[in-house]
Amino acid sequence: MQGDSHCQPEMEFSTDDRRWMQQAIMIAHGGLGSVEPNPMVGCVLVKDGNQIAYGYHANFGGPHAERNAIHSAVQQGATDELRGCTAYVTLEPCCHHGKTPPCTDALLEVGVKRVVVAMTDPFPAVSGKGIEQLRKAGMRVDVGLEREAAESLNAAYLKRLRTQRPWVIAKWAMSLDGRIATSTGHSQWISGASSREKVHELRSRVDAILVGRGTAVADDPMLTARLPESAPRRTALRVVVDSQASISTESKLVQTASKFPTLVWASSEADESAIRNLRSFGCRVELSEYPDRASRLDDLLQFLVREYSATNVLVEGGGQLLGSLFDLRQIDECEVFIAPKLIGGSSAVSPISGLGIATIPDGPTCYDSAWSPCGDDIHFSCRLKWG
Repeated sequence: MQGDSHCQPEMEFSTDDRRWMQQAIMIAHGGLGSVEPNPMVGCVLVKDGNQIAYGYHANFGGPHAERNAIHSAVQQGATDELRGCTAYVTLEPCCHHGKTPPCTDALLEVGVKRVVVAMTDPFPAVSGKGIEQLRKAGMRVDVGLEREAAESLNAAYLKRLRTQRPWVIAKWAMSLDGRIATSTGHSQWISGASSREKVHELRSRVDAILVGRGTAVADDPMLTARLPESAPRRTALRVVVDSQASISTESKLVQTASKFPTLVWASSEADESAIRNLRSFGCRVELSEYPDRASRLDDLLQFLVREYSATNVLVEGGGQLLGSLFDLRQIDECEVFIAPKLIGGSSAVSPISGLGIATIPDGPTCYDSAWSPCGDDIHFSCRLKWG
């Protein structure tokens, strides 16, 4: 991200300021998987060094963080304490009528004295206007505290606004020797039950799940989030990248297309009768006019943003699809499950095919890396920064 034009570099925030904003950022994570395509936002209300209330944006279409925090204060009988308090907000308060009224109005109505904002909102309807409105009303607004952490929190939202492409999460399970399938294509199951449960959690918070035709044929997956009934979830769009629209109508994906949204992304050369058959089962079939695979795939990413407002997309393989996305520099996050198994074989399948990089420095840099046990497996998570 470019420097925030509304930041005040000479402003020195106190230790308490930083502590309250860090808490707001932590609180904001509660909206993960529920607020998209909106950003995750947290708000903490403080007076005389004490927390009055807090809130976060919990559901798309529901009240924003500031209004939830104010409502919480009222519910606790702390209405009088709102006047003259400081609001710590991870993202610039909205100033337009969308699905909810402006948060700037709410802050002004209850008499908040100071607002500390981690970062401005690049969404065109806001983009500095919320800060300007508050300042014109006489409120003190300080911007830029914990900005990097706030940008990291909403990296997917920011990428979508900046590039019109979703945040792409690459997921795979592999053996200790880096194989996702044997030379015969057998892959079930490399990872253990705990890892597969983690994958269902991932599926429950994304907007779309992508596989290539090869994986759809080899594994015949459902690509649904199978979690306890009480667990919150999104119903992700299931996407098969299949240039010829030749996936079998007997596959689980096609057979359940009337129940779970399913998109087949094909080329303009796909057989018309195959397209009609898939549509008769409830699949949405869309044709990309681009002649080459890479352009069709980039076209798909833009289509998912344009048609579905997709913010997070999970790609479950196989190697060719992940390789194409890698070559496009469109993989933003990796979720890898490493199993204590060995496969061997020079023709066994690796996680990422495609062209790859020519030299090591040409590759992306991993950051925000984390390792954790997952049953007998190891779960490795990281984000990628492309040069």
